[in-house]
Amino acid sequence: MNNAWIILLTIAFYFVLLFIISWITGRKTDNAGFFTGNRKSPWYMVAIAMTGASISGVTFISVPGAVLTGGYSYMQMVLGFFVGSIIVALILIPMFYKMNLMSIYGYLENRFGLSSYRTGAWFFFVSKMLGASVRFFVVCVVLQTLVFDPLHMPFTLNVILTVALIWLYSFQGGVKSLIWTDSLKTFCLVVSVISCIVFISKSLGLGFFEMPSAVASHPTSQVFFFEDFNDGRYFWKQFIAGVFMVIATTGLDQDLMQRTLSCKNFRESQKNMIVSAFVQIFVIGLFLVLGTLLYMYAGDNLPMKDGKVVGDALFGGIAWSEGFPVFIGIIFIIGLIAAAYSAAGSALTALTTSFTVDILKATDKQSDKDLTLTRKLVHIIMSLLMVLVIVVFYELNDDSAINAVYSLAAYTYGPILGMFVFGLATKKAVNDRWVPVVCVLSPILCYILQSNSEAWFNGYQISFELLLINAAITAIGLVFISKKK
Repeated sequence: MNNAWIILLTIAFYFVLLFIISWITGRKTDNAGFFTGNRKSPWYMVAIAMTGASISGVTFISVPGAVLTGGYSYMQMVLGFFVGSIIVALILIPMFYKMNLMSIYGYLENRFGLSSYRTGAWFFFVSKMLGASVRFFVVCVVLQTLVFDPLHMPFTLNVILTVALIWLYSFQGGVKSLIWTDSLKTFCLVVSVISCIVFISKSLGLGFFEMPSAVASHPTSQVFFFEDFNDGRYFWKQFIAGVFMVIATTGLDQDLMQRTLSCKNFRESQKNMIVSAFVQIFVIGLFLVLGTLLYMYAGDNLPMKDGKVVGDALFGGIAWSEGFPVFIGIIFIIGLIAAAYSAAGSALTALTTSFTVDILKATDKQSDKDLTLTRKLVHIIMSLLMVLVIVVFYELNDDSAINAVYSLAAYTYGPILGMFVFGLATKKAVNDRWVPVVCVLSPILCYILQSNSEAWFNGYQISFELLLINAAITAIGLVFISKKK
């Protein structure tokens, strides 16, 4: 049996598990269960689910591959994630529970008005659709190389089939099922990365006690970068950006907060948020260590394209190389599809929720029966749109996947972060009809600034701090259109 069929059988087995879990947990789910999990999810299960939910297929593929050029600089941002999670737990979660929100962007309507509310929802929609598509695109490329090319199937068919499978297991249960399927994903991810670390260490002749020192002495394992302020890897740039990145992409993201708000009360939700952020530090650390071991194992046999090392192809290429047993390749595929498919399923659920609740406002207008039909129709449309975006991105892609994801986040979450910061930090009202103009102009100005920063500021590179600049420009714009409440 060749590798392509082994991978297909592995994917089929994983999906059987997903369908069983989804059917058990979602067979009696109503609209409240789909949108909020009926506010009955155990906090520790949500914490396990959140740990895996924050790790996408991009993390699984790109973080190990990126250590060649970035070292462990990503850990600087992850430390910022932990601080940002504490801020979300202490400030945003109690507020969302107090307002009893089905969608977190309902805060913007309460604080500013309908135009602000819909602006926040549309920015989330664009950001989540693009971000989820980029993450899923990375996985589809790997599967195309390992499965669909050997079977002579086109990339478009690859995407259609995989998104259809995701739609099948996520359309009924919503967030109620996602808590349990994401917990399975977390387990598969951790088992996968630990298994690969153990096998590669043994292949390199490194025992349990020799491996840490070998990794620490390798040039790819530098964690902290304090030397050059202009460097995109500079510690304070990454750390501060990490703090606000998690506030924007977790605390102000309907996808991840939809799980968090399914806990019984805000105290349990806070415990979930802090515990999952703490565990994430160790899980990301495992991925970085795996990256160093992969480069040590590969030596000079690195995947190349146009004279450059393709880091995203490293993990999959080695896992399915001749020197590795089929078991490791299967473990790699299970971890990859666990990361990718669960993330795509949760994105579809969040997009369906936000579009139905925020943009269509169907929960205010329709009976429960009509709302169910609307929700299911929107879920189908979101799936088809994701297929289209992934295929377009496949034709246009020319950037490292993980950088593309965070660049998209900086441009699209910046206005949302700016609106929430302005709303929480001041008591001023705004001229609601001008809010969309401010929120569209801010990313445009940021793009101009980032494109010219090296020429204008003596070689300074704007990196992930672009999110803060974007939010600041939005907040300043809101000051100009503010009025006495």
